[in-house]
Amino acid sequence: MKDIIFVTTNKGKIASAQRELKDIQVLPYNAELIEPRSDDIKEIAKQKVIQAYKIVKKPCIALDSGFFVHALNGFPKAYVNHMLETIGINGLLKLMSGVENRYCEFKSCLAYFDGTKFEFFESKAPGFLSTNIRGNETEIKWSDLWYIFKPQNFNKTLAELTKEEFSTYDSLKEDTCIKKFGDWYKIQK
Repeated sequence: MKDIIFVTTNKGKIASAQRELKDIQVLPYNAELIEPRSDDIKEIAKQKVIQAYKIVKKPCIALDSGFFVHALNGFPKAYVNHMLETIGINGLLKLMSGVENRYCEFKSCLAYFDGTKFEFFESKAPGFLSTNIRGNETEIKWSDLWYIFKPQNFNKTLAELTKEEFSTYDSLKEDTCIKKFGDWYKIQK
C-alpha cells in the first residue's frame, strides 16, 4: 500500500483524507505551517507544501481551503481562520442579515510536492448560508462554517446531516481535491 505524509494540525482534514484515500495510508504529521497572506488558495497550498517538505524531507501534501460568500464580494476568501477568530460565524451571519443572495462556496486546493515536482488538485462545493447556526459537533467537521453552510440541493447545514445524508451529499458533489489527488497518486510509480 502506498503512503503519503499529510502535514496539518487540522484533525478534521486528517479524518477526511483517511476516509477518502482508502488505498493510500495517510501519515499525519502535526506541524503548524505559516500561511502566506494571499487571496489565492493555490498559492497558499504551494507555500505550505514547500514548508511541509522542508520539515519531513519526503513527498508530502498540504491543503488550503477558502470560503467565498458572493454577496460579500467573496469575503472571507482564504482568510477563513482570521474571520472565525475575529467576527466568527455569528458575525458573518450578522453581515448577511437581510441579504437575499446567500450563495457561497468552499474552494480547496491540495498541493503535492516531492522535492522537485508540484501537482495541484482543486475542488469546490457550492451552497447557501443558513440564517442561523444549526447542527452538532462531528469528528469530520473541518470548520465552524459547517454550522451555517447548506450544501446545494440540501435544506440542512453540513453539521445537521446524518452519516447517511452526508454519504449521499458526498456521492452527489464534485470529487474533493483529496479524492482527485488519490486517483492520481494511485497510478504514479
